[in-house]
Amino acid sequence: MVISFFKFSHRGRSARRENSFISSLRAPRSLRDPYFNLSCPRFYLLLIPLLFIISCTTQKKKPEEKTILTLTDSLAMITPDTAANLNIPLDISPMDMSYYPVDYPKLKMAKTISTAPLARVIYSRPHLQGRILFQDLLKYGEPWRIGANESTELDLYHDATIQGKKIKEGRYVIYCIPQPDKWTIVLNANIDSWGLEPDSTKDIARFVIPVTHNTNQLEYLTIVFEKTRAGANLVMAWDDFEVRLPISF
Repeated sequence: MVISFFKFSHRGRSARRENSFISSLRAPRSLRDPYFNLSCPRFYLLLIPLLFIISCTTQKKKPEEKTILTLTDSLAMITPDTAANLNIPLDISPMDMSYYPVDYPKLKMAKTISTAPLARVIYSRPHLQGRILFQDLLKYGEPWRIGANESTELDLYHDATIQGKKIKEGRYVIYCIPQPDKWTIVLNANIDSWGLEPDSTKDIARFVIPVTHNTNQLEYLTIVFEKTRAGANLVMAWDDFEVRLPISF
């Protein structure tokens, strides 16, 4: 009898301990709220926004892609950027101009010069892009406009002398006929023209000047004035070729 009571009491204490342990594993009362009941729709109304926030914060940003413009031809035209300019396409051979005295517009605006300019050249600047000048672009013995697009123009604001020939002030097309050791420079009256279609009947004068070679290679055609005692040299250089046309004022 004592033994049976002891066994019953022992089983009762064990059952109470088990019930107490199981009760400790149950969710707290706050979690038994209807919002945390899996069978309650309100539980999912809270769960879905939470998952969306976690996915947004863990998503990795993709690196920005850079657009590289590849030039294909010195005379080609790039398709216009519709967001930037709807009217005028971008020319790969930019137009440029050089004055004599050098930087005349800057000198004028700085009020360091009060006289009119003596000369100006307007031209477009093609570039090599890895090509060989007198193999891929030009040919000896064939006329060249000394530029790209419109014909290159020499403006003389004052009467000048070139190799003993008197040249009146005015606007002239300037082109050349290159040879390996010399270039023939031609002044022509066919101004405001595109490209070069030589009309010898409009030639004003011709001059033969020697070719020199530089150690530095110029990617872009460059035409500038260089001051001399008598006036200026019109320097025309591209690749490692360079010629100088002396002009006296």
